[in-house]
Amino acid sequence: MSAVSAADAVDPDQLERYRHELTGYCYRMLGSAHDAEDAVQDTMVRAWRGLATFEDRSGLRPWLYRIATNVCLDALKGRTRRALPVDVAPAASGELRLASPRPGTAWVQPIPDGLLMPADRDPAELTVSRESVRLAFIAALQHLVPRQRAVLILRDVLRWRAAEVAALLETSADAVNSTLRRARAALAAADRDGAPAEPSDTDRDVLARYVDAFERFDVEALVALLRDDATLDMPPFELWLRGRDDIRRWLLAADECRNDRFVPIGANLSPAAAVYKPGAPGETPEPFAIHVLDVAGGRITAIHAFLDPTLFELFGLPAEPGACRI
Repeated sequence: MSAVSAADAVDPDQLERYRHELTGYCYRMLGSAHDAEDAVQDTMVRAWRGLATFEDRSGLRPWLYRIATNVCLDALKGRTRRALPVDVAPAASGELRLASPRPGTAWVQPIPDGLLMPADRDPAELTVSRESVRLAFIAALQHLVPRQRAVLILRDVLRWRAAEVAALLETSADAVNSTLRRARAALAAADRDGAPAEPSDTDRDVLARYVDAFERFDVEALVALLRDDATLDMPPFELWLRGRDDIRRWLLAADECRNDRFVPIGANLSPAAAVYKPGAPGETPEPFAIHVLDVAGGRITAIHAFLDPTLFELFGLPAEPGACRI
């Protein structure tokens, strides 16, 4: 088959079938849903332009991953790593108030489930994927230098063979294995939280109880859902709390959280909700925050409250909660 006929035989739909998995890969690399979308779009454009010289139809997937890896490595040059508040500040007490925010580019971002997996996803695939897109794991990946990050994701998350990764990175299998050992050691030092339990039907129940307690602003009901060592963080602020007592004190002091409206959504393949905050009496609630929960054993182990209304567009959420269709 000539190069031209190979290009003619590949249509955009064949490239698009890889968009979800490439988005997951780029998200793990970059820690940002916005950046991941941009990287995948750049990958698709480069791939389409390169089809005229691409002949190995059986190698379409690794070729796309090679392009995506190069796009991500280029994007990471000169950038500071994204993080969660636990990575940049000591735990606060329940009495401390919010300080000045850091820019959004300082923080790991949540990602909509729809960008990671198609609606007809395999439940078994969901179980495998969820651990590798939990926010604590994404933040831990950012501690690795970019090339280590790529090797670890390809080998340990996507289960590529060392020889396949070596071909993608144009190096040797021995070099890949050496990089992987260093990456695993660095990740073990950075990933402070254990993986949550496998997704279960109880997660929906926990989210429903969380939403109900928050909308009633029943602090004791909220705290009862938490594991003893649960954490609460609030990007773009450095503030984060650990333990039921400090979280209880902070919630009791946060009277402005009363009357918030919650809409369940999907983020990082975990229980999540969009939060709308009312303005003056009688005004329509406005976009305020995205809450992503880590749940294990029927208890919430972490609340990641992203106080960033700009995320609502990323999640395809309307300006008013009454317009949401769940």
